[in-house]
This record gives sequence, structure tokens and C-alpha cells, in this order.
Amino acid sequence: MHPARRLWTALEPLHDVVYFAPEVRDTGKGLGLRGFWMTYFAFRAAPFGPVGAGAVVATFAGFEPSMVAKAVPDAWSRTTPARCLAARSEVAVAVLRKVGVSEQACAEAVGALAPVAASADATGRALYAANAELPLPEDPVAALWQLATTLREHRGDGHVAALLTAGVSGLEALLLQVGLGKFPDRLMRTVRGWSEDAWAAAADGLRSRGLLAADGTLTEAGADLLESVEVATDERAWSGALSPLGSDGVEQVVAVLRPSVVTLWSSGVLPDLNPTGLPPQLA
Repeated sequence: MHPARRLWTALEPLHDVVYFAPEVRDTGKGLGLRGFWMTYFAFRAAPFGPVGAGAVVATFAGFEPSMVAKAVPDAWSRTTPARCLAARSEVAVAVLRKVGVSEQACAEAVGALAPVAASADATGRALYAANAELPLPEDPVAALWQLATTLREHRGDGHVAALLTAGVSGLEALLLQVGLGKFPDRLMRTVRGWSEDAWAAAADGLRSRGLLAADGTLTEAGADLLESVEVATDERAWSGALSPLGSDGVEQVVAVLRPSVVTLWSSGVLPDLNPTGLPPQLA
């Protein structure tokens, strides 16, 4: 496995508590936000400031635009980006501490990752750049959560660029992942807000390009294209940020965080099947 992807399997679970922990929804409601999805969009977009739906649709990629428009900019009439930034960090850190992540391990990982996150290439990487500008907390657990967030958004921005280079839209990317067998069709369609008609039309387009078979599974060409996107994602994450760590540095960070990540998975906070594509174990 590419070292960039190995590091992702260690950092992504730590970040993802801000989506899946039960406390997150209540935290958003406490700020005046309306339910899970408004909280999700407001928390993740907060580094941008009070942006509208267009910036979120463009950078998050894969969400149906009207779904996003139900959440922003209305969220900013209910609370502020600054309050969302504070709340998302506080709830994520509380969950990580509750499940038993090691503060010492977090501190060691922060020492290795902070210089990397600060010096990564921001070209075309809006979500990364917005998160990288946030001050790094002194609390090692909070600092690691923010670094995990910043680096996963760097990887995600690069992934979107790789999809565009391959001629794949956010919606089409979802269908290719479903065709790979990574997610159930209905789960991915509904959690990203797409209608049956839009979903079917995109699938027809991929079939006409020879990327999906009649039954919705990937063709050989589709599998090759999807793999090329994943390879490019790893390579750009590496060349654009992580290469100063080196493979040995990645292995050291993964080893330091392994007990905490295993503990997190064992806690049940993260679902085994989730739209991030996160494997339910540390690679």
C-alpha cells in the first residue's frame, strides 16, 4: 500500500468522529443548527467563513446542490463559523478522549505531522488551505484532530482534481464506487441527496462510456479508470505534502497511533460501512 494511503487509514478515523459520534448532532442543535446535515455542512465548511452553497458544492464534491442549499447559507443565520470551528473541535476531542486515545501518542504524532501540514502545497486545494490557516491548539488531542482534518482535506482536494482530470464528476464518482462494490447503491444515493432520475441518468452516461456494465458493476475500463484516480490521489498527497516524512516517518506515525485507532474502531463510534470509504481497520 502506498505510504500516503497508509497514513490516511490512521488519520481518517480520528477525523471522522466529527461525523459519526452521536454527540455531534446534539452539539449542532445546541448552536441552533437544524439537524445532522446542516451541522455537517456548517462544521466542515466553517474554515471558509460564511460561504454560500456554491463553494460547498464545488469543494465537497458529490452532493446534490439543492441538498447543500438547504443547509448553507441558512446555517450562518443561526450561528457563526467561529462558533462552529470551536464546537467541532470540542466535540471531536471529547469523543476521542472518551474512547481512550493516548494523549502521549497524539503529542508524538503532532510533532511529526505539524511541519508537514504547514508546508504542504496549497495549489487548487481550497479545503486544505482554509484548514491550514487555523491556529494549532496546544492540547495534543485537539492538535492531532486538526492536523488529521487538514491533511485529509489536502488528500480530498487532490482526489477531486484527479477525478476531474479523468473526466469524472462527483456524482459519477459515487456510481463508480458503488460499481466497485464499496457501497450499497441506495445508501450512497440517498446520503448524497440525489434523485433516482439523476442517479439513473448518470449511470447511463457511464455505461455509454464503457465504464459501467448493464448491471451497474464496473467494466474492466471502469476499474482501470478508478484505480488510476486512486493512484493519482496517493501520488499527489505524497508529492504535495507527505514526502518530507518519508516512508519510515509514515510507519512511525502509524505505529504510534495504532493503539489509539484500534481503540477507536473497537468503541463502535465509527460504522463499519460508511460513505468515506474508510476501511474498518488500520492498514
